[in-house]
Amino acid sequence: MAWLKWLLLFLVLFSPLGIDIYLPAIPEIASGLATPQALVQSTVSLFLLMMGLGQLVAGPLADRFGRRPVAMAGILLYLGGALLAMVADSGWLFVASRLIQGTAVCGTSVVAFSAVRDRLDGEESAQAYSFLNGALNIVPALAPLIGGILAQHYGWQAPFAFLAGYALLMLAVVWRFLPETRPPGTKVTAGIPFGQYWRILRSPNFLRFALVNAAGMGMVTTYVSLAPTVLMEEGGLEPLAFALVFGVNALWILTASLKANWVIRRFGQVACLGVAGAWLLLGALTLGFNFGLLGASPWGYMLPVALACAGFAASLGPATGLALAPFGEEAGVAASLVLFVQMALGSCISLAAVALPLAPQWALTGAMALAVLLVYRALRAARRLEALA
Repeated sequence: MAWLKWLLLFLVLFSPLGIDIYLPAIPEIASGLATPQALVQSTVSLFLLMMGLGQLVAGPLADRFGRRPVAMAGILLYLGGALLAMVADSGWLFVASRLIQGTAVCGTSVVAFSAVRDRLDGEESAQAYSFLNGALNIVPALAPLIGGILAQHYGWQAPFAFLAGYALLMLAVVWRFLPETRPPGTKVTAGIPFGQYWRILRSPNFLRFALVNAAGMGMVTTYVSLAPTVLMEEGGLEPLAFALVFGVNALWILTASLKANWVIRRFGQVACLGVAGAWLLLGALTLGFNFGLLGASPWGYMLPVALACAGFAASLGPATGLALAPFGEEAGVAASLVLFVQMALGSCISLAAVALPLAPQWALTGAMALAVLLVYRALRAARRLEALA
């Protein structure tokens, strides 16, 4: 299973690569396309919104036609979006390219998460989800630096050329090495199974655990969307320094994810969820304290972000595993619904936070507070389930 987890990791890398590689180039993209920087910044949340909405289609397709065809179709669509971004000559065409790539990531993500559920159960699946989500943070550590260097030497289109090359490479790898993991007894429906989605949403505790992922994603997306403003415009960091700070935080999240895996193995999923809530609460309190008393500063912003992001990393594995545990015979549909809630609602939380007439630090504090509330709500449900087991 170890080699398959690494292959699935490379599939889910399409999402963070598509988000993080162009962040340092946002001002240059806006200037080159003669479009407001706010429009370019909004493509982070719009990418995630399309990724979430598309899950409602990608999950049933993965159950109906298999994991491999859906993964390859997603990669081809991703390639098309990257090529469109390279030739975009207006802000709205650039937005269209990002919407296409966000839609494409639905296929690669739902296949990765479904394949884990296809092969693993219980705490093994929670550890695998933590591995995927934790290892993803290698990309935010490197992608902004790579994208910044490429944009500086070859123009803002160069990061999207990199994405196109990655898509071509992964298309060949998936064709050659990805096995079909769809179980023989998988339930298949024609069209979008709204009834099935509604039944899963109404099942005990599913939404409680899925909302943990949504609030965490909303918090992280708010941070990512506002970081260029806080760190470069207000904090005075150069693009290279911004990429390094962004990368250090990503490596910290990776470390927190690996520690979360240890907590799951040693103490179980419920304990890990409690640790996640404590990190998130500490991050929210620290950010409010720092900004309220010390004002705007890069380090006063990044320290609380690091604390809260560690909480997010610790919550993903247990929340995803607990949400999907009852749905072994419909893993594709259930996984797609988890990702829909996570990405679509998370992007809406981020868009709302960014749109609020507040300082970026207060907007992020609000997103952190929402994550804290939903984690502790899910923790109570997880403890009840543990007591009944």
